[in-house]
Amino acid sequence: ALCNDYGRALKLFIKCGEKEVHAAIDIVGKARNDALTHTLIDFLMGEPDGVPKDPNYIYRLYIALGNYPQAAKTAVIIAKQEQELGNYAQAHAILHETIVKLREQKVHVPQALRHPFVLLHSYVLAGKLARRGEQDLAARMLLRVAKSISKFPAHVVPILTSVVVACTKAGLKQSAHEYALQLMKPEYRSKIDAKFKRKIEAIIRKAQDLDEIAEPTSKCPVSSQQIPITSLECPTTQEELPMCVVTGRHVEKEDFCVCPNSRMPALRSHYLQYIKTEGAAARTRAIANEAKGGEPVKGQLEVLDPVCGKPVMASELTLMAPEEVDAFLKEWAK
Repeated sequence: ALCNDYGRALKLFIKCGEKEVHAAIDIVGKARNDALTHTLIDFLMGEPDGVPKDPNYIYRLYIALGNYPQAAKTAVIIAKQEQELGNYAQAHAILHETIVKLREQKVHVPQALRHPFVLLHSYVLAGKLARRGEQDLAARMLLRVAKSISKFPAHVVPILTSVVVACTKAGLKQSAHEYALQLMKPEYRSKIDAKFKRKIEAIIRKAQDLDEIAEPTSKCPVSSQQIPITSLECPTTQEELPMCVVTGRHVEKEDFCVCPNSRMPALRSHYLQYIKTEGAAARTRAIANEAKGGEPVKGQLEVLDPVCGKPVMASELTLMAPEEVDAFLKEWAK
């Protein structure tokens, strides 16, 4: 009888079209009935009316059904489409949400999900790091992105231009020169912003002194070997290392915490500094607004975490014990 009630409800929701899709997904998630699942999937694929619906609905359906491996595959497809269109925030959000849900359910997080998140978050971090004056890290985040520039087809030239500018500021002359040459390819040259074109041409002409500042190192959390701070692979096991969501660096065992909002790993000391710096910036903006006679803005003094954009406080960042870090790393490497 209950199954019949679910069936009738689903038919009514489908008749209402897309405005009741979320309700239809909730019904099918509760029913866990193959026939109802297929009915809804047919509707979402556009079989009744020839109009395929937003693929995010399919993703939400798999989440409601607890089919996390299939949800992960769907999330990767959706994120790829959004990323190719230049909708980086949307791609970043669905990848992060799926990673967190899979980890909550103790389901393996595939590299196909992690890698695009690392790339997109590195791109997001580059701007934040540059604004905080961390030019070296900002440049290295953009270099990470540039190595996979084909995954950013909507903004190839602007990103490569940013790489050249950031590397120049950071003293990474060899990298700046390499990507300046890439920008001079016929397919890119005409698309370079006029205000950067002469600078890029000058970098190419000054090809004699191409010294590159060596990347600092820190201990690998798995092997304890000294490795470049932005390297995300253990040199001994070749295991993928978790990335700090505040800096883009690999995590370190003695300075490990988990963001209370995003549930992603971070270097605690750097997260605390981030909160301090962002808090000071927020106060400066509030004072400037008040001086202009502006009304106080709700939440104007809050510091937002670097993944979800939700308020976060220093008191919420707990240093993880060594055995907890080992357990986290073991689960991460599965």
